[in-house]
Amino acid sequence: MSEQPITNVALVDDHTLVRSGLVGLVNRLGGYNVVMEAEDGREFTRILGSDPVIHIAIVDLNMPIMDGYATIAWLHRNRPDIKAIALTFDGSESAVIKAVRNGARGFLLKNMKPEHFRLALDCVRDNGYYESENGYNANVDPKTPYERQQRKVLDAITERELEFIKLACVPEELTYEQMADRMCIKPSTIEAHRKHIFDRFGIKSKAGLVIFAYRWGIVKVAQE
Repeated sequence: MSEQPITNVALVDDHTLVRSGLVGLVNRLGGYNVVMEAEDGREFTRILGSDPVIHIAIVDLNMPIMDGYATIAWLHRNRPDIKAIALTFDGSESAVIKAVRNGARGFLLKNMKPEHFRLALDCVRDNGYYESENGYNANVDPKTPYERQQRKVLDAITERELEFIKLACVPEELTYEQMADRMCIKPSTIEAHRKHIFDRFGIKSKAGLVIFAYRWGIVKVAQE
């Protein structure tokens, strides 16, 4: 049985101590090697072409000059071969949703345990996305097994539920009451749709619902 090829990793973070700690952590995991470091997105995109092949980029969301959201969006448009993982102290739903909308394949908190960090890298490397213990996940590439599962997921969603899910993903971030107005139904019916979908697919939050939609292709990452 052949060994797993080394996965090259780039680290983009403006805090030198944090970046140094991550370099040591990643390189100790085995199977991963940090081949590039950058202080912000602009530096990263500028030197990207001169560095070795990069498979995964771990990108801090809060950086000066060119932040993580913009950097991940740039990768999605220009280097889709590089899988981006968002890194931050901010675990809010809005941060998760924004990162995934820009093309992040996973979302990591800076205070997460090392074993979860390893799990995240393995999942992004092997499956194209990472789903955290909070139920957050990111988009996956279309593959034959994925397409079969996607069909099962879509077949289990009614047209009205699909409309509700899409409304949950619009940039305006509508409340459930506003969704009810758009769909010309009662708020209690919206709540029923929400409960059915959450129970059926094990979704735990509105952020989880939005990212569920991106994962299964109900909503696509915007191309700018």
